[in-house]
Amino acid sequence: MTDREPSPDPVVDPAAMRKQYRAQGLDEHDLAAHPMDQFGRWFEEAARAALHGTLYEPNAMVVSTADATGRPSTRTVLMKQFDTDGFVFYTNYGSRKALDLAANPYVSLLFPWHPVARQVIVTGTARRTGRDETAAYFRTRPHGSQLGAWASAQSSVIASRAELDAAHAALAARYPEGEQVPVPPHWGGFRIAPDTVEFWQGRENRLHDRLRYTSRPDGSWQVERLSP
Repeated sequence: MTDREPSPDPVVDPAAMRKQYRAQGLDEHDLAAHPMDQFGRWFEEAARAALHGTLYEPNAMVVSTADATGRPSTRTVLMKQFDTDGFVFYTNYGSRKALDLAANPYVSLLFPWHPVARQVIVTGTARRTGRDETAAYFRTRPHGSQLGAWASAQSSVIASRAELDAAHAALAARYPEGEQVPVPPHWGGFRIAPDTVEFWQGRENRLHDRLRYTSRPDGSWQVERLSP
């Protein structure tokens, strides 16, 4: 805390920062029957906005986990696949998020598409992808990223940046460009099977549209409108 008075300058004062959303609304009748189909529609539009330079990395999503004691942690990762079974990302299985998911598989995802006044919020359960699926994706990664999966003991403490760079350089010497890099046994994917998927559309006067799909035991989905 500080004794300084809040800045009256709206450029630096968060209380004075306001954006009036004027985007077209989101109506229940316009939704797809399945949330992943609706996500596909919005993701295509987000990707198109990215091509025009108005949105950066539409596949970036905030992943929130909690450990066995309930302590939360959050980070941004890149979604690499989505289908009717959910959302997939890849990571080191020794990382903090992976250890959290091993102890507590419940997870929340957020796609923050602020430039188009949209968000998608997901709650669900994580499980590891199969090794064949992991290997197939690993082969599509750039050579340097494949080496990076070996060089980094993600979330562990290291002495310096030089240590990380030296590990990567040693691997580059062992597996030069063009030579196949083996898939690390400690690295792989998680698939998030959604329980709820909320589509948030910014509107004027903070009266946003929030439509949430919730899974039913029979596999169908209920759609509810939430107050903003």
